Amino acid sequence: MNNTIQIIDLTPDTIADYGVCGYKDVAKHKELRNKIEWFKTYHKRGLKIKALISDDGSYQGMLEFLPGELAHRPVNAEGYLFIHCIFVGFNKEFKGKGYASALIDECINEAKAQHRKGVAVVTRKGSFMIDKMVFLKKGFELVDSAKPDFDLLAYKFEQDSANPGFKASIKDNLTKYKNGLTILRSVQCPYTEKNVNAIIETAQKQYNLKVKLIDLKNAEAAQETPCAFGTFCIIYNGKVISHHPISNKRFENIMNKLLA
Repeated sequence: MNNTIQIIDLTPDTIADYGVCGYKDVAKHKELRNKIEWFKTYHKRGLKIKALISDDGSYQGMLEFLPGELAHRPVNAEGYLFIHCIFVGFNKEFKGKGYASALIDECINEAKAQHRKGVAVVTRKGSFMIDKMVFLKKGFELVDSAKPDFDLLAYKFEQDSANPGFKASIKDNLTKYKNGLTILRSVQCPYTEKNVNAIIETAQKQYNLKVKLIDLKNAEAAQETPCAFGTFCIIYNGKVISHHPISNKRFENIMNKLLA
């Protein structure tokens, strides 16, 4: 790695100095204010956010992890540290330099220091989640999968340790939302705030739908969602139509196709 990059621990007192996920203005961005309040709650319970800082002080990547028991995904990961999210490079010159690997090493070392079973993470191709290859190269193993294309990976310190896994209740939980449009979200992910009001308005005015918005207040609620993403889901008549935050235009395209 280039010695002009450093990895620092953010705290509830310093997170606003660097922002998170591209949100930097506390006064302007409700997303950041929500994230800070959430961080305050879970930081006390073992949540850590590692930030990748360049020599000019800019924020170029991050890793967020916490005890597996508190994972905001529908998983059983007790005894592991669980990675919620990782990304590197708002600027392309920071990509492909080994920084993601270095961030993962930070989590692995933390898991060893805490005498955990290892580290677990949910991955997926496409938007909002990192591809599994960066973890496989680090020695993680595929231990479970969930529809449509989510993978659960684990880095285990002892091979005889029980594997983490997706909760068997994922499919059953979908039956709770058979009628109408339901949006589930958690402030763990700042992007779950964006576009939701516009989607609700479009659903009501354009498609004459009643919308149920459910804010997932804690890890327990997030672990009972019918979507492996955990912190965001749009369900229409018992079917997941989006597994991650989307734009209002994307919502319109989905609904027009469903109702054609």
